[in-house]
Amino acid sequence: MATLPPIADDAARRNLRVGLMAFAGALAMLGLGYASVPLYRLFCQVTGFGGTTMQATESDAARAATLVTGQKISIRFDASVPADMPWTFHPSAPTDTITIGERDIATYVARNLGSTPVTGMATFNVTPEQAGKYFNKIQCFCFTEQTLQPGQEVMMPVLYYVDPAMLDDPNMQGVEQITLSYTFHRAKDPVNPVSTGTN
Repeated sequence: MATLPPIADDAARRNLRVGLMAFAGALAMLGLGYASVPLYRLFCQVTGFGGTTMQATESDAARAATLVTGQKISIRFDASVPADMPWTFHPSAPTDTITIGERDIATYVARNLGSTPVTGMATFNVTPEQAGKYFNKIQCFCFTEQTLQPGQEVMMPVLYYVDPAMLDDPNMQGVEQITLSYTFHRAKDPVNPVSTGTN
C-alpha cells in the first residue's frame, strides 16, 4: 500500500483541522441563532432596552413609595390585536395622571368575538423607549396566557408604578407622558392558559 509523502500528509492534516474548525464554527453560529431570541428578551427585561417594562415585587413598590415626591406624569394606554385574533381589546380609559412612585391600576377590556375558545398572550412595551426601565409592573395579565370563551368579555388589570429614579435621569428630562402599549396575539401552543372569569 502506497503511503503519502510527508508534505502531502501534513497538508491533509491541515485541511482536516480547518474543516473541523469550520464545522465547529457553523455549529456555534447555529446555537447562537437559536439562543439569540431568549437572550435578547432577557437583556431587554433586565435593562428596559427597547421600551421593555420592568417586573417588580411588592417590596420594590414599597421602596418606591418611600421616595414619592408628589410629581405627576401622564400615562397613555394603547391596545391592539392582529387580524387573525377574533378579539376586541381596548383600555378602559385612554389616559391617566399618576403620582410618580405611587402604585396605580389600569384596566383593559377584552372580548372574544369568535365561536370557539381563544387563548391569547399579550406583548407589551412603553414609549419613549428610555422610560422602559422606570415603568414597573407588579401584577399584569400579560404575565400569563389568557383564554376567553366564545362571547366572553373580561376586564384585565395592570398594577404598576413609575420609579422616582426617572427624575434623576437626564434622558427623561422633558418627558411628560409615557405610553403603555399591549398587543394580544393568538397563542400558538397554549401552555397552562388562565381561563379568565366573566365580568
